[in-house]
Amino acid sequence: RVEVHTIDTVVPYLVKLMWQLTRGVEGLAEQTRQRHAAYFLASQQQDGGFAGRDGASDLYYTSFGLRGLAILGELQDGVAESAGNFLQSRLAGQTPMVDFVSLLYGAALIEGATGYDLFSQSQKGWRDRVAQEFERLRRDDGGYAKTSEGYASSTYHSFLITLARQVLELAPANCGGLVDFVKSQLRDDGGFVEIRAAQRSGTNPTAAAIGLLRVVDEHLESDETEAVAAGAIRFLAEMQSDEGGLRANSRIPIADLLSTFTGLLTLFDLQAPWEVQLPRAERFVNSLQQEQGGFCAAAWDDATDVEYSSYGLASL
Repeated sequence: RVEVHTIDTVVPYLVKLMWQLTRGVEGLAEQTRQRHAAYFLASQQQDGGFAGRDGASDLYYTSFGLRGLAILGELQDGVAESAGNFLQSRLAGQTPMVDFVSLLYGAALIEGATGYDLFSQSQKGWRDRVAQEFERLRRDDGGYAKTSEGYASSTYHSFLITLARQVLELAPANCGGLVDFVKSQLRDDGGFVEIRAAQRSGTNPTAAAIGLLRVVDEHLESDETEAVAAGAIRFLAEMQSDEGGLRANSRIPIADLLSTFTGLLTLFDLQAPWEVQLPRAERFVNSLQQEQGGFCAAAWDDATDVEYSSYGLASL
């Protein structure tokens, strides 16, 4: 019997995920933790943010840098304060949804580490105004589009906005519509697609869909929830490649750390990690771990960044 367990509404999804990963990292060898902690600390830029492989610090990579340090227990006052200054500098102006959620999550991590609330000086009612902006992306299919110009909803962005509302201590809006949208993204193979026009399910859209349902799944009947969970488990198990990691979809022959992490997390959340061969998955993740700290993204990669290093550490 497989069940999707509803997250306690008092504990946001991202907070519970951080607890899971922090507890898991405590089981790694001390040398491994120190090596990756040194990598993340060295990756922080002079402006307090974190950058990708090219370019300046940005909100997206800063969120991953902070996540890596937080689960390692290394988000100390000085590091957090410097990162907070960077995030504070980005509060004004419009940002894409992925960056905005990264800003919210980064701010929450810093507040947890230092007690400093980046939004303490914000005008009264700003959370409600943000929620109104979210609803501008709501579409007739019940989900949220990537941009205001988008006609159809995105599974991933619907998940992001649902998480953002939790971080802002706002309940999900129109849960029934969200559930109907997620169900419309389900395909016969048990997986989910990112956009309505897609036919081929993906590991990451499936993880996003199940994650979204874990927040609002009280609106599903129990038998239907079981069937959805069982189908997702079957699909994700089939995504394990000969390398041991998980692929993004059935047409891609090579595994990557993003798909491996999201797939494994979803299987663990559905209480079915044994449906994949975990020793093989572990060998795959370790094969991408670098002696100087950090992780490459896949077998084809020859460099590291804080995003894939976060996925690698979280996968271990």
